[in-house]
Amino acid sequence: MERKTHFDSFRDRSKRIMWQDDCYMDLQSSSPSQASQVDTEDSGWVQGHHDQLCRFTTCSFLEQTLSHLKSMNVLSPSEEAKIQSAGQLRDQVTTLTAIISEKDSPASIVLRNFVQKSNSQVAQLIINHDLMVQEHKEVLLRRCEEHRDKVNMSSLSLLLVEGLSDLQQKEHDLMQVQATRGAQRNPLRDLSLTALLEPLTRASVPPRVSLTVGVAGVGKTTWVRHLVKLWSQGAFCPDISFVLPLTFCELNSLEKMSAERLLKLAFPHLSDPSLVLSSHCRTLLILDGLDHFRGTMNFSEAAPCNDPKKEVSMDELITNIIRGNLLPHVAVWVTSRPGVASLIPGGLIDRVTEIPGFSQKDIKVFLNKFFSENGHDNMIWGHLEAHKTLMALCYIPAICWIVADTLKFIIQSGSQPHFPRTCSELFAHFCLMKAEAGEPRGREPVKTELLHAANCKLLWSLGRLAFYSLLRHKYTFSEQEFRANGIDQGLLQCSLGTGVIMREESLISSVYRFTHLSVQEFFSAIFYSVSSKRAIFDLFSESTVSWPKIGFQNHFKNAFLHSQQAVSGQFDVFVRFLSGLLNPHVLKPLSALVTLWKDDGSQKAWAADFIHSLLSNGAHVVSLRSVNLAYCLHELQHMELLRSVEEDLRLGSLSKKMSRAQRVVLSYLLQVSPECNEQTNLTNCLNCTTVNCLLPQLFYCSQLRLENNQFKDDVMELMGSLLSAKDCHIRKISLADNSISNKGAKSLSRALYVNRTLTSLNLRSNNIGSKGVKALADALKMNQALVSINLQNNGIDEEGAQAAAEVLKCNRKLVSLNLRKNSIGAKGVQKIAVALKTNRTLKKLILCSNQLGDKGTVALAEALTTNHTLLILQLQSNSISNKGMTALTEALRLNHGLLSLNLRENSIGVEGAKNMAQALHKNTTLQELDLTANLLHDEGVQAIAGAIKFNQSLVSLHLQWNFIKSPATKVLAQALLSNNTLQLLDLQENAIGNEGIVSLAEALKSNTRLKTLCLQGVSAGTAGAVALAESLTVNQTLQTLDLRGNTVGIEGAKALANALKINRSLMSLNLQENSLGMDGAIFIATALKGNHRLSYINLQGNGVGESGAKVISDAIRSSAPRCVVDI
Repeated sequence: MERKTHFDSFRDRSKRIMWQDDCYMDLQSSSPSQASQVDTEDSGWVQGHHDQLCRFTTCSFLEQTLSHLKSMNVLSPSEEAKIQSAGQLRDQVTTLTAIISEKDSPASIVLRNFVQKSNSQVAQLIINHDLMVQEHKEVLLRRCEEHRDKVNMSSLSLLLVEGLSDLQQKEHDLMQVQATRGAQRNPLRDLSLTALLEPLTRASVPPRVSLTVGVAGVGKTTWVRHLVKLWSQGAFCPDISFVLPLTFCELNSLEKMSAERLLKLAFPHLSDPSLVLSSHCRTLLILDGLDHFRGTMNFSEAAPCNDPKKEVSMDELITNIIRGNLLPHVAVWVTSRPGVASLIPGGLIDRVTEIPGFSQKDIKVFLNKFFSENGHDNMIWGHLEAHKTLMALCYIPAICWIVADTLKFIIQSGSQPHFPRTCSELFAHFCLMKAEAGEPRGREPVKTELLHAANCKLLWSLGRLAFYSLLRHKYTFSEQEFRANGIDQGLLQCSLGTGVIMREESLISSVYRFTHLSVQEFFSAIFYSVSSKRAIFDLFSESTVSWPKIGFQNHFKNAFLHSQQAVSGQFDVFVRFLSGLLNPHVLKPLSALVTLWKDDGSQKAWAADFIHSLLSNGAHVVSLRSVNLAYCLHELQHMELLRSVEEDLRLGSLSKKMSRAQRVVLSYLLQVSPECNEQTNLTNCLNCTTVNCLLPQLFYCSQLRLENNQFKDDVMELMGSLLSAKDCHIRKISLADNSISNKGAKSLSRALYVNRTLTSLNLRSNNIGSKGVKALADALKMNQALVSINLQNNGIDEEGAQAAAEVLKCNRKLVSLNLRKNSIGAKGVQKIAVALKTNRTLKKLILCSNQLGDKGTVALAEALTTNHTLLILQLQSNSISNKGMTALTEALRLNHGLLSLNLRENSIGVEGAKNMAQALHKNTTLQELDLTANLLHDEGVQAIAGAIKFNQSLVSLHLQWNFIKSPATKVLAQALLSNNTLQLLDLQENAIGNEGIVSLAEALKSNTRLKTLCLQGVSAGTAGAVALAESLTVNQTLQTLDLRGNTVGIEGAKALANALKINRSLMSLNLQENSLGMDGAIFIATALKGNHRLSYINLQGNGVGESGAKVISDAIRSSAPRCVVDI
């Protein structure tokens, strides 16, 4: 159009004279202003098409252009040389346009005419590209506005993953979600939608074929629409010229088609498909919903085709596009459910991303918004928390909407709603809700009985279509298929039809589908259940030629047989619903829609016995097919076995010789039990045989405790295979207190070479020795996931310490290393100290009970002068004396990173305490200091107290078992008057007496920072208790007071009781073994009526007897229900 308009004034050649072969001067131009306008338009064309010229001009086209301009004497040889020396192609084109723009109008005319007369794709793109793109964006934007998606996509991101896991390829979508409790695999990284088609690094290239997977209902189509909308609005990949969204639902209606004809059919406004598909512009082809495609996708047998004009079958067209034979320059984005996505060979896919489902936080936010008007969100959340099978549904956004909508309907239906406990109950109420949603749309109102009849007829017809389509993996339907099953447009307009069926229209076709796969499976189960009463042949056989099967029980068995044999878990949810239809709570809401028999309980009992027999007689290893049987028991609400195993799991009393049925139920509980929600505790209940049986189900536990199971190296072989698997979700595993040797450690180390999920490994109290440590160390040099390892009490010596030191020199992920109770000695720790000088990632180092002595301590001290990233250092029981302490305290004066230092049970003595005091005057970062049992005596403690007056960083100070008496306690009390940071002071087992307690009590009246005061066994009597009580009436910051093992007596108890009536800060009070007697305990109990903060009190060992303990306990619970009582 532009070309036609611009050249209207040049059509009559008889009125023009030739100028330089193809430039014309208009003899009729009568006005200088008109000539000036033409000049402006000519130069404006070049400027207006500058971006297109730069973007689409190729080297060959530039050479042709320069040659033509030279032949027309528009371009001089020097100007040509200037252009060719400009550098990159884009720079050369920019130089050309600048030179042409500086010349008179004829030069611009020559360039414009050359481009417009050229028949090349490059020229056509320069002329027409922007208009085509603008029109295409407007069309796509109008299509996007027809859909109103219910999820806000702006804050969501995709997960970049390494291919598909075995779970994704082989299991039903819902089982994938339930097995992992909605948790995602450890992704390589999060990926925003804008980065989907971009290179991940500067050295990489954009992906040609991208695959995005997600379970049914997670929002794949919503993501596609969001991307298309963003691109149409100019907010996504502006360098992409064309985005071409197609769905496999549309493609199913086509037979033979060429790539260009398909494009013309789907986007008729694109007049020249060859331009869109050319290599000169960047195009994105979106193929949404591969799981709906009815082709075979046989990449090995598809005939090659590289001609975009050649018509081939849709199957061959798609395989050739993905393989790159067709449209090799077009980027392709495929979305699919995981199981079907595995049909595409991994070598053809450049990037795999996964759409995450809702997290528990997302579910809660969704429910808060959904029930914001009536405030039922907390009640709904509590119900989902109590019924994990329903919670698992909510990880899928589409089903979360169904759950919320159905529960809202139930709430509005009655004053005392009965919330569903199973999936079958939920979908039964969902069907009832949709059937009662209203009258048919687009028709005159009809009578209720006619509406009811229409819903019943539709339920039966849709059920039949749903079942036989499920057998063929078919999830979309045409109008012809609906009519073939007795479903016409009028029937679809009834309330049930509009509630469970969605229609998707496009220029190519109109298709129908159920609102979610689970709805299709529920309708299938209803059809099968009703049909099994009168069917005489196998319903799974679509032909009438099959062995006779008469009676519900035979058909029920047959359904489970097909389910157990299905490798992909195709019928898992179907048989759950089939079992659920024997539950009276499911039959009740469905009774208005379909005629189901009234079971007196015999069929339900028979079905439960049948499922139990399958549980007991299956394969040795528990598969997810077997776990699905436990889900069927739950849907049936036959809960005896499930509850029995769950109770044993909760109490930690599972037998090591569990039956197969118990092992299957345990595997089920790993997915749904609250006991396994945060941590799966299988301590002291497994052996090699049970681990082997449960191994496939342990993949999906996030935190796994397998302590005290007498595991030996053979089990570590199994654990190594577990941790090596791509499906492994385990983040923390504890194998403490077993019998693992260096051989077992080697098995684990081989797994650590490939594992990318495990962050914490606990091998406490095994016997891996230095050889085992060396094997683990070799793996940790490569592993970039593990951040914490516990090797406490493993017989590790100097050689093992050397291996650990080598890890610290090169590993940049390890944060915590526990080597407590080994024998690494001074020489071993010296090697670790050398590594610490360069290591900048380790935050916590535990070296307690390792015979370090002063030499080892001196080496660590030297490391602390340069290492300022280590935060926690524990050196308990290492025979450290004043000599080692001198070096350590000198280091503390220079160190400005260490936060916690544990020196318990050493022998630093008075001089060591004085050195520490001097360090505390200089150090401004140390927050926790433990000097328990270090022979400090009064003199050493007085020095520490003097430092506390000025130190403003110390938060916690432990001084128990240090022969402290009242004089030192008085100095500490004085320090508390000026100290503004200390929150915990531990003086247990020191003979400070009443005099020392009184001084501390006086300090508490002024101190406003101390929160915990430990005074166990300090020879405190009544006078001390009275003084503390008096301080508690004033002090409003102390939260924990420990007075165990003193002689407070009745009068002391009375004083403390009176204080508790006033005090509002104390949360924990321990008066164990204080000679309170019955009267003293009663004083304390009655005082709690006025105390609203106390959450724990211990009155054990005070001579109140069993009957008295009950009276006092009941009194406390009635006065303070939230207070935990030990008596």
